[in-house]
Amino acid sequence: MTTTSTDAYPIGGRETVLMTKPVAGLSEYNFSHKRRGKALIINNRNFDAMLTGQMDRDGTDIDADAITARLTDLGFDVDVLHNLTTTKMSFALRNAAEEDHSDADCFVCVILSHGRDGRVYGIDGTITIESLLRHFKGDECQTLAGKPKLFFIQACRGTKFDHGAEVTDAATDEGMDEIDAAPVVRIPSEADIMIAYSTVPGHFSWRNNVDGSWFIQALCRVLKEHSHDMDLMHMMTFVNQIVAYEHASCTDDDFTSNMKQIPSIVSMLTKLVYFRRN
Repeated sequence: MTTTSTDAYPIGGRETVLMTKPVAGLSEYNFSHKRRGKALIINNRNFDAMLTGQMDRDGTDIDADAITARLTDLGFDVDVLHNLTTTKMSFALRNAAEEDHSDADCFVCVILSHGRDGRVYGIDGTITIESLLRHFKGDECQTLAGKPKLFFIQACRGTKFDHGAEVTDAATDEGMDEIDAAPVVRIPSEADIMIAYSTVPGHFSWRNNVDGSWFIQALCRVLKEHSHDMDLMHMMTFVNQIVAYEHASCTDDDFTSNMKQIPSIVSMLTKLVYFRRN
């Protein structure tokens, strides 16, 4: 038998009552709106070497084309922007957040660029990831409040290489609070955001000049194979698996050859994301 309880904690001389409700099961985000939503892809390929010290990103167009095809297949209205300055990147994200998303299921942004920890490159310099994403928090973007905002960032987060580790493979085993009769529910402004980084903090992110990046290509493969029957976080685990187990760098330099990589998924999602066909 399930029960409902309350716990009271005195704070500053006043009593704060915390309601605890039984969790009936993790629910799904509502994906029955009129449209799937907008997907914004920023594809930075050619950089001002004098201002950034960065080389051009050969192979990134392969990623841009692949993720465009996958998101279009999932029903998104896709906008692809190429070679943006930091100012134009900020402008593009702010404009997207200011659009009316009332009839949309969710929002997706894909950034393909150089980067370092906490920052990504425009073609003229760096900008903080936080400054780009802050426009989509629930208290700033009301028409996306309570809806998933999904960010996929293909960029280095530092210069460290992952030399990998030898392991023995082994099999492993495999709440939404309800408020009665409440027309409005307050949620954290940081909620319902997922940021999928191509690599962990401080590390290099690998990209093939011909085949595209390990992360984006794995993401596209998993979306193509499982978007109709698997929720997003399960799919991202498969993306991690593909990048971790199926890839190793192959260079002419012994110092950088046979390196590994693992994506990093930061999730503030509160429900399951399913891209089921309508």
